[in-house]
Amino acid sequence: MTRGSAGPDPGSAGAAPATVDAGCPRGRLRRVRAVLRWGSVALLLSLLVLDLAFPPPLPEARDHATLVTARDGTPLRAFADADGVWRYPASEATVSPLYIEALLTYEDRWFRHHPGVNPVALLRAAWQAARSGRIVSGGSTLTMQVARILEPHPRTLAGKARQILRALQLEAHLSKDGILTLYLERAPFGGTIEGVEAASWAYLGKPAARLSHAEAALLAVLPQAPTRLRPDRAPEAAQRARDKVLERMAVGGRWSRAEVDDARIEPVVARALQPPLSAALLAQRLRARDPAAERIRSTIDASLQRMLEERLSAHVGQLPERTSAALLVVDNASMEARAYLGTASFGDAARLGHVDMVRAWRSPGSTLKPFLYGMALDDGLVHSQSLLVDAPQSFGGYRPGNFDAAFNGPVSVADALRLSLNVPAVDLLDRVGPARFAARLDHAGIGLRFPRGSQPNLSLILGGTGARLEDLVGAHAALSRGGIAGRVRYATGDPVVDRRLLSPGAAWIVHDILAANPRPGERVDTFDTGGRQRVAWKTGTSYGYRDAWALGTTRDYTVGVWVGRPDGTPLPGQYGAVTALPLLFRVFDSLPRRPGDARLPQPASVASRSVCWPLGTALERQPEAACRRRMDAWVLDGVVPRTLPEREARRWSAGLERIEVDADSGRRLSASCSAPHRRELRHVARWPALAAPWLGAADRAAARLPPLAPDCADDGRGGALALRIDGVNDGALLLRAPGSERPPRLALRATGAEGEVQWLLNGRLVGRTRGGQPLWREFPDAGRQQLTALAEGGAWASLAFDVAP
Repeated sequence: MTRGSAGPDPGSAGAAPATVDAGCPRGRLRRVRAVLRWGSVALLLSLLVLDLAFPPPLPEARDHATLVTARDGTPLRAFADADGVWRYPASEATVSPLYIEALLTYEDRWFRHHPGVNPVALLRAAWQAARSGRIVSGGSTLTMQVARILEPHPRTLAGKARQILRALQLEAHLSKDGILTLYLERAPFGGTIEGVEAASWAYLGKPAARLSHAEAALLAVLPQAPTRLRPDRAPEAAQRARDKVLERMAVGGRWSRAEVDDARIEPVVARALQPPLSAALLAQRLRARDPAAERIRSTIDASLQRMLEERLSAHVGQLPERTSAALLVVDNASMEARAYLGTASFGDAARLGHVDMVRAWRSPGSTLKPFLYGMALDDGLVHSQSLLVDAPQSFGGYRPGNFDAAFNGPVSVADALRLSLNVPAVDLLDRVGPARFAARLDHAGIGLRFPRGSQPNLSLILGGTGARLEDLVGAHAALSRGGIAGRVRYATGDPVVDRRLLSPGAAWIVHDILAANPRPGERVDTFDTGGRQRVAWKTGTSYGYRDAWALGTTRDYTVGVWVGRPDGTPLPGQYGAVTALPLLFRVFDSLPRRPGDARLPQPASVASRSVCWPLGTALERQPEAACRRRMDAWVLDGVVPRTLPEREARRWSAGLERIEVDADSGRRLSASCSAPHRRELRHVARWPALAAPWLGAADRAAARLPPLAPDCADDGRGGALALRIDGVNDGALLLRAPGSERPPRLALRATGAEGEVQWLLNGRLVGRTRGGQPLWREFPDAGRQQLTALAEGGAWASLAFDVAP
């Protein structure tokens, strides 16, 4: 057979088509591609299944400590997470760029480019370890470090492989910024401190946004060995590690040599590791209000808060044991709290330091009186110099007395408010109405708490109710805010809640009255007070010395102080003016001051008018003879109200009596006289009957009606019956009985009296009797004594005697 006939001719008819042998290169290539294709799919599916079966241990959104900060971002208090770890929110935007540069340069220069693992770095680390027999450099990327932080594992080959797989998972699930944020928040810095923000505050006392070059390098290297390099325990080791980072920054050209040399000079100084704890009770309150918040920004001024915490602690240290205190400082413009001290010593069991007295219900003492006087001004009942009477009175069986048990007789509205006199305040509340007064306060944000089943009554103006310090501060701010009370704001997102309490004019007048009151122990004409703020202040003391208050307001700030025992036990001898007021003035002296005139601008509704007592009306609207005392008053809307009438019909009301008298004898004439008289009209200004014992002889004589002419019929204007004190003579000298150590003792009677008689010794109420009932009284104090008896009908008697030493 020839070579040409060895097989069928390919070109002949019926020849079979040519095929590619499966073993040829082109076939093998197709098989490889198919295997790779389906293998890749299988691998991806396997990885997806593994990822679903073993998801990366990403932290929950609420897996961190809650941080409450001051208005400038300074941490006030951090609340650890469920594991007791202190971890603050952080991100690349909130951390110093210097720290980000140091971190990425030292730990992972290719962080933004690799897929979670840097093979070159791993191979280099393995080669160096094989040559030297020890680890020379780490091959872990920042992503791998985050994987190890989230899921700790042993430093073995299997552990490293697991770390690599987790790093790849993180890169698949998170962005580079998300991975970096995890590191910034969770890198270990020693103890229970995690994250650069927590470490910066714990070790350096400053935010991570304000790190220096040296501090940024220190915090960048600290997570490599957080126990061995802790700057509070090993500052030398920490400095050596820090300088290593600084040198790498200079060699890599990230920072200039000059910047690095300057940073080396900075010593490693770290304070003791401690979480922040300032405004602790406010922070606790804000966290309870928003427990899911990561970071809560309060309105507190951090430096002012710390200073006042120190001052309050020193102040309370001088008071009896178990005494606590509360302090609140508010910016009037925004009603934002600038300092909040709910207790004198947080955590002090003896002082019940866990109780927040800023929002505790306590008796407000006399701190509500400014609002009562403001309402009386708005109602047109009084002006700033209206005549009130501070004398023993009964209001439906309620007999209030003053704090010092003394009475002052005729007083002005301004003096009654500044001296915090009780009887004039109860008198005004009785005319305004306690229910209406309480409703006005409640509308303005001052909720009052009364015993179950009781209604507002006259005792509320003396502290017979419950109020909270924060509400009182919000209300007293109205005196500087044109009569607008406000709810105190504690967080930057709190809504503004303002309510009208008084008219602008009434608020201004009350503010001026209180601001004109000098500080205790000072006189405006004696001490140079020009450099001090003009504070409108008011004190209060609850029944039994349980609560001492001081509230003050200026054009810019309102401050409230409470001092007492949270359990309500008394503090005898500790009252507002002695216990709380000194601290109030120290706080105001620490606050920023407005340059120039800090007085409130006078509203157009307020004007100054000359008025006269006892009528209380404008000088030009009364006869000259009726003006016994002249003074300048602030009046509202041009209204000059008369002196308030007395309640009992048997008493003469203060007013102008028009009488006819005989021109020759001066005796009073009635409508029916038997003899002819040359009549003329005369005006007599009458004082309130209760004020009579405190008047001078000239005022009493001027206010007395002339005797009735003998030929005239009684006109019923003879006045109250005369009263006489029996048991001691005017001008007498009392001596001890011979051979006795006991002081003189007398039985005193008021003859000519019907009903109750109130006895005053040197202006202080010392007893009550009825009719001719005797009052037995010892007189232990030597010197001049003034004894006064006041009957219900307005009759009175007074005499003076001496007690021998």
